[in-house]
Amino acid sequence: MPDTSRTELSSLGEFGLIDRITAAVELVNPSSVQGIGDDAAVIDPASGAGGQSLVQVVTTDMLVEGVHFDLSYVPLKHLGYKAMIVNFSDVYAMNAVPKQVTVAIAISNRFSLEAVDELYAGMLAACQAYGVDLVGGDTTSSTSGLVLSITAIGTAKKEDIVYRHGAKEGDLLVVSGDLGGAFMGLQVLEREKTVFKQDPNVQPDLVGFDYILERQLKPEARKDVIAMFTEMKLKPTAMIDISDGLASDVLHIARRSELGVKIYEDKLPMDPVTISTAHDFNLDPTTCALNGGEDYELLFTIAQSDYDKVKGSPHFTVVGHMTDAASGYQLVDRQGGQHELKAQGWDALLKK
Repeated sequence: MPDTSRTELSSLGEFGLIDRITAAVELVNPSSVQGIGDDAAVIDPASGAGGQSLVQVVTTDMLVEGVHFDLSYVPLKHLGYKAMIVNFSDVYAMNAVPKQVTVAIAISNRFSLEAVDELYAGMLAACQAYGVDLVGGDTTSSTSGLVLSITAIGTAKKEDIVYRHGAKEGDLLVVSGDLGGAFMGLQVLEREKTVFKQDPNVQPDLVGFDYILERQLKPEARKDVIAMFTEMKLKPTAMIDISDGLASDVLHIARRSELGVKIYEDKLPMDPVTISTAHDFNLDPTTCALNGGEDYELLFTIAQSDYDKVKGSPHFTVVGHMTDAASGYQLVDRQGGQHELKAQGWDALLKK
């Protein structure tokens, strides 16, 4: 009898599915330096030929209407811009620089040519801002809304690439910028959408939320941080961009590096508007910082000997350190109590 059992994708979750796919993949080409499992793949076109020190990093991200964005409050130009930033951020998370991008788009006949122009205007604005060339892609029709698939290609010296798996016990855990703003911007947008549905005559109340709305609708990739690393003569031991939430992404580093981690609640960097808005929504700001996602800040580890390079910097905050694997994943609260750190951020395959 054939096996008719069925396993729901939600039982694995997004990262469980990635692990399953990864287990079946075997790299056979010497030029494939790093495959599935990091922010981007690493390809060495000169592998076996000698002489060339630059490698390529390649990353792909898909945005699906109704899953990743809601066009009732996301302008198409902002969507195009953000779609690029999501991919650029993955390249920067490898300590590399994006150079080219391709765009695949599936679109239904409810969109006009003018709408497509707006979408691509946002994409091209991002390309111009970050010095990236849009070099190709594909278009097709869709019967289920708008779908964007972006592939970014970047370059770096092979010795400069930073992976998720390079952290060492005792390394300091550092984050750029502040956290939770994008998540709270989303809460404001969702609230105003609900109000509008109840009464279309009510104008949206967005006054005072400019910062967190921009964090959600028009995020920026931390190109400046990569430049700072060069100026500071600092190379992280491991790095990832914060797209799924700090807790989820730090666990990627810990698990890939076969280590534990300890994060301190009172060290989490948050903007005052993020904190006050969280309180207005009766949400715990710490939970928003840990699990909100879409901040696109860089999370990285450094050797303790490099602490002086980031000490006092307004751009970086040390939020914890890596521990031995047996110590597990811990969040230390403001009273000194320890709690298990769990990944509760974005997972595209879990049932909502």
